[in-house]
Amino acid sequence: MAAAKKAVLGPLVGAVDQGTSSTRFFVFNSKTAELLSHHQVEIKQEFPREGWVEQDPKEILQSVYQCIEKTCEKLGQLNVDISNIKAIGVSNQRETTVVWDKLTGEPLYNAVVWLDLRTQFTVETLSKRIPGNNNFVKSKTGLPLSTYFSAVKLRWLLDNERKVQRAVEENRALFGTIDSWLIWSLTGGANGGVHCTDVTNASRTMLFNIHSLEWDKELCEFFEIPMKILPNVRSSSEIYGLMKAGALEGVPISGCLGDQSAALVGQMCFQDGQAKNTYGTGCFLLCNTGHKCVFSEHGLLTTVAYKLGRDKPVYYALEGSVAIAGAVIRWLRDNLGIIKTSEEIEKLAKEVGTSYGCYFVPAFSGLYAPYWEPSARGIICGLTQFTNKCHIAFAALEAVCFQTREILDAMNRDCGIPLSHLQVDGGMTNNKILMQLQADILYIPVVKPSMPETTALGAAMAAGAAEGVGVWSLEPEDLSAVTMERFEPQINAEESEIRYSTWKKAVMKSVGWVTTQSSESGDPSIFYSLPLGFFIVSSMVMLIGARYISGIP
Repeated sequence: MAAAKKAVLGPLVGAVDQGTSSTRFFVFNSKTAELLSHHQVEIKQEFPREGWVEQDPKEILQSVYQCIEKTCEKLGQLNVDISNIKAIGVSNQRETTVVWDKLTGEPLYNAVVWLDLRTQFTVETLSKRIPGNNNFVKSKTGLPLSTYFSAVKLRWLLDNERKVQRAVEENRALFGTIDSWLIWSLTGGANGGVHCTDVTNASRTMLFNIHSLEWDKELCEFFEIPMKILPNVRSSSEIYGLMKAGALEGVPISGCLGDQSAALVGQMCFQDGQAKNTYGTGCFLLCNTGHKCVFSEHGLLTTVAYKLGRDKPVYYALEGSVAIAGAVIRWLRDNLGIIKTSEEIEKLAKEVGTSYGCYFVPAFSGLYAPYWEPSARGIICGLTQFTNKCHIAFAALEAVCFQTREILDAMNRDCGIPLSHLQVDGGMTNNKILMQLQADILYIPVVKPSMPETTALGAAMAAGAAEGVGVWSLEPEDLSAVTMERFEPQINAEESEIRYSTWKKAVMKSVGWVTTQSSESGDPSIFYSLPLGFFIVSSMVMLIGARYISGIP
């Protein structure tokens, strides 16, 4: 019997999407933007101490290889010839910090994840050294001094891990965010791997000057970071190196974007004033501000949006960052056990259709934009004996929407022109109750593309458009039209405002739980002086949990 004929689809482009919760690999048709196949692997998160969040860099790398192999197998089953894959793009969780040995390729410590809070004391110490009338860190980087960004994580590793200190002294250490670790490893690792990053990821380190687009000597001296361990900074669309192993050996890696920048590209927000909101582990609203840096007066970040080629201009964005979005669903699943799968949250919320006055502020890592309040911690309030797990599930979804409302309000004030609708993407957008809630709480339409994986699409577009690859045109007339699903507000404006104002009252209750932090040991008895209200809320949550476990209605 003759072998099945391979389908001819024209040039294909692959995209690694390495997120906080999972790794995925996608393959797109570069002429139609059609998604042909993908594979996903969930990534473990480790919580060795209170407020610490880590991941294993080797597990992350292995998951990338696994996703590529499995996707190629699936393409084979579809009779798609993988030799048509002409380029690979990389999109990644930003800020997460890795230091590794360039001679052995071994990580010197776990990846310190962007959500990690161990550096709060470092932040407080450093902030005392910034003159009140000259915040040179923010003016150069667009970022507030926060546990969120890479520089303080790297500083902590240099201060606390002897293996890292020794490797730096012996000129063996390399630093990078996840994109750098992956590209270095995939292009050969200890045998000639390319140590680079792109401008979007570099702009999240707090070591990068977003005006000159270079590592900044003054910032590196302020954080006491040796510049020799930093990766070379490249554009978001150029050939960095070739895959050196696996099913796609020899294919160029030619696109690199931090995940939120990748989603901005994938949503085709190429014009000044266009914005998108991505619902992943966290929630990130980005608005393209064109070639100019716009500095926020309302708690937003100024960041590099993209630079799609060595000789192409840089674009900037205003960003509202929310730490906990999809992560709250994972917490309900893994910590409280009230759902078995993340998809069940929609079913529970649908059963009641309301939170019945219950509000959930998931400030597990403090509050990000627009508050930047590290003393906040998560609370569930407004509980009564009537409250059940369905109401808590609904309140968790509402929390994602309320947080988005806060950053959208801030962006509208900074930009001066309110958004008439919100473009959305990310895995959580498959939840129709969440999307309808979002439209109700924003009181503007929410518009979702039929293919929500725009982060991977953006990385593929950057890779396919790179000089020397040239299989994906980014000219406006060549970009494929995208079909959209639209959610209109279904409640009146007054009800929307009442719910929002009650949410803001709940947020104020979450602030100030962490009142002292004089050590970075991770010992909660040193870190926390908790008000009585914490124990009341905790007791009520435990009581509700006990009722579920015992089967009491």
